[in-house]
Amino acid sequence: MSPSTPAGIAAPLTLPCGRVLSNRLAKAALSEQLGTRTHAPSDDLYRLYEHWAHSGAGLLVTGNVIVDRTAIAEPHNVAVVDDRDFDRLCRWSDVARAGGAEVWAQINHPGRQVPRHITLRPVAPSAVPMRGVGGAFAKPRELRAAEIEELVGKFATTAAIMVRAGFTGIQIHGAHGYLVSQFLSPLTNVRTDEWGGTAEKRRRFLLEVATAVRAEIGPRTPLSVKLNSADFQRGGFTEDESLDVVAALGELGIDLVEISGGTYETPAVMLGNPVKKKASTRAREAYFLEFAEKARATTRTPLMLTGGFRTLGGMNDALSGGAVDLVGLGRSMVVEPTLPGQLLTGRAEASAVSPKRTGIRMLDGMSELVWYTDQMWRLGRGLAVKPDRHPVRGVLNYLLAGGMHAITRQRRDTAPLPEFTPARATERIG
Repeated sequence: MSPSTPAGIAAPLTLPCGRVLSNRLAKAALSEQLGTRTHAPSDDLYRLYEHWAHSGAGLLVTGNVIVDRTAIAEPHNVAVVDDRDFDRLCRWSDVARAGGAEVWAQINHPGRQVPRHITLRPVAPSAVPMRGVGGAFAKPRELRAAEIEELVGKFATTAAIMVRAGFTGIQIHGAHGYLVSQFLSPLTNVRTDEWGGTAEKRRRFLLEVATAVRAEIGPRTPLSVKLNSADFQRGGFTEDESLDVVAALGELGIDLVEISGGTYETPAVMLGNPVKKKASTRAREAYFLEFAEKARATTRTPLMLTGGFRTLGGMNDALSGGAVDLVGLGRSMVVEPTLPGQLLTGRAEASAVSPKRTGIRMLDGMSELVWYTDQMWRLGRGLAVKPDRHPVRGVLNYLLAGGMHAITRQRRDTAPLPEFTPARATERIG
């Protein structure tokens, strides 16, 4: 396939549930941090999704939608536990679906991965503190078995509300060191009861969550899981264990598995996959393509790969090889919100995204993350991105402007909304 021919990315994809994605390009989840002080969708969030709604991507996956209001990962995450913000959720889905893309809500619980300025007593599978993060995260409290059962129900409740509000699918965040990922890893789950002690018991939480969510959203609504290929920590969640999880998810009838990797302690996606590889493997763009090829041998479930894609040729090569069914684009969708459409029409053959390095390695993971968050905030305020902004400037702006963004968003979010009802939302999604 010629790198200049977008036939691979332009092909539709039929999911196991029967839903069809119009092409093979997806906006992967990015934590927008554009909720209000009360964790409702904000006007800035709508403006951001106005850009992505008309990007040309066949699928948009939202950033963190938190399932427990007592466990907020970042100060301005959207949290959904009941219908209190239902009108705003409907408005968010309306805006995001305006261009015809499928729009899936990513539901998440941070577990121990909550900064201490948000809570001094996070919960986790086990009371294992985070390492190498400068004391930014407090030691967690071990969840009781009854609390774990309650959390399974909370994931299902949030999923049901999001689908009723017009989101066309659900993604369970099981990667990047959040709660589901913590249950999977033997480093963070040292339990010896029915929720830990063996690989099979460690993956029970994810499988229970997926089963409960499916029961709420039904068989025709897409259900996806974002999963680490590994967490890249000695003694942690391994590729072999991840492959077993992929196979188990396939048996449950999951519609899509998105492959990623790393945690806050080892931010593989932000710094590039840390595993040393031979030159022929490094020449391929995607960070976790080699793992995707192994996963394809274990499952027929569609696979989405996110991280490292830069060129149309690299995307088409990954798709034509058969290991990958969907290309996930994250940071490039911030700097170039219309990139999928440009790739599909042949107006672009590569992304302009480049690493944002400070020259201080221990700061690079943070600077990379908050630089793009700062740019999303700009888009949400109706401003253009600043691709040349120095990463240190981005960090400072993130730290200094976060409070002001919250104040100004709160003022703007008092505008009256058009009327929405649960019945109308149900009619819209069929």
